[in-house]
Amino acid sequence: MNKLKAMLCAVFTLMLVGSAHADSDHFAGPYIGVSISAYGVAAHGNAITGSTVENATNGVNILDSATVGRVGGVAGAEIGYAIPMGERFLIDIGASYLGGEAKIQAEGTDAGSEYVQFTVGDIITYYISPQVTLTDTAAVYVKVGISEADTGVVGDVTTPGTLSGTTWGLGLRTVLGNGVFLRTEAGFTEYNGLGVHGKGNTIAANNTYSAKPNAAYSMFSMGMRF
Repeated sequence: MNKLKAMLCAVFTLMLVGSAHADSDHFAGPYIGVSISAYGVAAHGNAITGSTVENATNGVNILDSATVGRVGGVAGAEIGYAIPMGERFLIDIGASYLGGEAKIQAEGTDAGSEYVQFTVGDIITYYISPQVTLTDTAAVYVKVGISEADTGVVGDVTTPGTLSGTTWGLGLRTVLGNGVFLRTEAGFTEYNGLGVHGKGNTIAANNTYSAKPNAAYSMFSMGMRF
């Protein structure tokens, strides 16, 4: 991941050095937009049943029925404000929302047919995005944000806390005229871990289940600048 972050910064620096003169005012101001994204989610985790630890390959799976957990369209929205910092520079501050739900299932050997299923959905990202204009109609940017997602659980276990992580992205914003713009972006999110333990009814209290999901995404959005 560190190499990928360094590559994103290097690409942005090259764009910065090689860009032609362009007016940042074409991109400045408040905006709203709608988006569609393709998400791919991977999870590393384990199920500890007493003293037995199951390998994540067998114990944690992204289910086929997951929306965010497979490649497919996920609808969203965004709102923000791009602040000009010079003739070619802007700082974009905003927030985005993605609907849908991903499911992560873990099973313990001594729990029999009982299982634990984490659910993750309604992802909100608060971001800051330095931008540099390439022409009067195109700007390249990097994005750094904090992402939060609602979580739930199915099974005789405690409820996990809110899932959070850091999002990195690289994108291109194109102005069409009359305030309309298009944005294409790709990036990834590194989440913290989810962890629960049994309540002691059908799953023993000393059984613990955890997963650490990470996501890669590509996004296309259309919006209006005011």
